Amino acid sequence: MKRLASTLRQTAAVARLGLLTVPQRLGSSAATVLGVAGVVAVFVGVLSIGEGFRKTLESTGGPENVVVLRGGTDTEMNSVVRRASTIVIGDAPGLARDARGQALASAELFVIVDLPKKSTGTPANVPLRGVSAQSFDVRGNVRLVEGRRFEPGSNELIAGRAAASQFGGLEVGNRLRWGENVWTVVGRFETGGTVAESELWCDAAVLAPAYRRGDTYQSVYARLAAPDRFAAFRTALTSDPRLDVAVLMESDYYASQSQALVAIVRVLGGLVTVLMGLGASFGAMNTMYTAIASRTREIATLRALGFSPAPVVVGVFIESLVLAGAGGVLGGALAWLAFDGYRAATLNWQSFSQVAFAFAVTPRLLVSGVLIGIAVGFLGALLPAWRAARLPVTAALREA
Repeated sequence: MKRLASTLRQTAAVARLGLLTVPQRLGSSAATVLGVAGVVAVFVGVLSIGEGFRKTLESTGGPENVVVLRGGTDTEMNSVVRRASTIVIGDAPGLARDARGQALASAELFVIVDLPKKSTGTPANVPLRGVSAQSFDVRGNVRLVEGRRFEPGSNELIAGRAAASQFGGLEVGNRLRWGENVWTVVGRFETGGTVAESELWCDAAVLAPAYRRGDTYQSVYARLAAPDRFAAFRTALTSDPRLDVAVLMESDYYASQSQALVAIVRVLGGLVTVLMGLGASFGAMNTMYTAIASRTREIATLRALGFSPAPVVVGVFIESLVLAGAGGVLGGALAWLAFDGYRAATLNWQSFSQVAFAFAVTPRLLVSGVLIGIAVGFLGALLPAWRAARLPVTAALREA
């Protein structure tokens, strides 16, 4: 017990000595802090893209909302649901109904149109969704912020708030031509930050003949009377011999849509972080070698006074970890200030259309960034700590 207490006191003394001499090595110490800060800022910034995209898609869909697709498909782009099937789906048990007794189910179409991105002027794939009158009640969170709803049976559309901010030509009153059809933007809506804000909405009955879809749709969005009715609703549809459908909770459907992009972002972010982290580790190593060289006399004197190698090693690690931790906190703060809430648009690989979203610097990302910074400091201290522990006392005194 006494030996442990002595070791702890020696470690504290060595660590204190190292930290007090940091101002004497301000240049190299600052380089280490800034190097680690750069690694953490890039790591958090890149991964905040995936977090923001995932958050946008996973926030789509309430606990009562479901999506019905053709069996065996996982995206609307590959799904076909015939009109006769949509009628059967609307009559299934478990659906909520409006004041007139109509089921809250909306048969919908999903097509891609070209619009220029405001940031670059280059064409981008923007989703144009054909919806029914029930769609506004199915979603339940659609709120017009400008203009009005489209008139049924007309070539009018409304634009999501995020789409209008990212793509050109969506000002209320503007006219757009796609193929042989001219569409008029009559309103702008928001849905609380969900993926629907990246879409344009129009009447499905008008969109179908414009794109020669005949009597087919791609999906049915519906609202259940209660969340616990999902199992009964799904069983009724999947066991009906007239149907070949897959029934998903809307939130689960959109969460699956984010997996491809999030995986790509994490892989690329990890590779960049590893490469930058190696460079920062060499910087930290250089700093600690400099620290040991400038304190050769102090370390040798401590060893001559009876200090064991272990406190010297731990003291070097503590100094490196403190510098790296400071760099991690600085990098996290810079990433939060620069990226959190920044709005952008990117391609959803499942639907091949643009989704507008906001970068999200989450607490989990910040903690991960600081831990990566500390890991960089740990790696940078390995060899210098080993050298300090093996420093011959007599040789060190002669060098000093």
